[in-house]
Amino acid sequence: MEVKRVGDSLTDEQKHVADFFDDNPFNLHVTGHVMYATKKFSPPGHWMNIVGIASEKAKSDFNTTVAAYTATSIALFDGFISCWKTKFERNSIRPETVINKYIDPNWRPYIQTPPFPSYISGHSVISAASAEVMTHFFGDNFAYTDTSELEFGVPNLSFKSFRDAAQQAGQSRLYGGIHYRADLDQGAIVGQKIGSFVVSKLRMKKSA
Repeated sequence: MEVKRVGDSLTDEQKHVADFFDDNPFNLHVTGHVMYATKKFSPPGHWMNIVGIASEKAKSDFNTTVAAYTATSIALFDGFISCWKTKFERNSIRPETVINKYIDPNWRPYIQTPPFPSYISGHSVISAASAEVMTHFFGDNFAYTDTSELEFGVPNLSFKSFRDAAQQAGQSRLYGGIHYRADLDQGAIVGQKIGSFVVSKLRMKKSA
């Protein structure tokens, strides 16, 4: 009911956040007999682009930039492995399916529901994992403007920190109508642990 209530009363700001973190690399459109897809960044592609934005703003040297890209990509990789293992162990149903069956057969989420189980949220996991790694390299409260989606017609968003961005990335899935709050909250916890684990194990240091 929370997913439906939120989805039925979205503000323009919430729609912007949902669109900004939609990150659907193959959004399928069906019109009559015509089917076509629009392509944008995938969630990991979006976060790798943020590494570039942060490196440029921080004026990082070559070694620090390479280390940040490497550690973030490993956190993304491990995050998806952990998340998808959980998804197919739990095999939980998506909000759209529940709402259509028990509440409103005509209800549709703001963004397209992906074709895999709901719990836990992949975007929440990999965003939190990336944020932990990037905080290690660039510091907490690293304010930046994310320009990643501008080429797809979605206006920029500014964030107070990487963790702020990760929190909003997770929240975007509730606004989009494709995840329950528990998916987001638990996904963020898992992602934070993965990001911290990657940083501790790699022991990659910033240049002096």
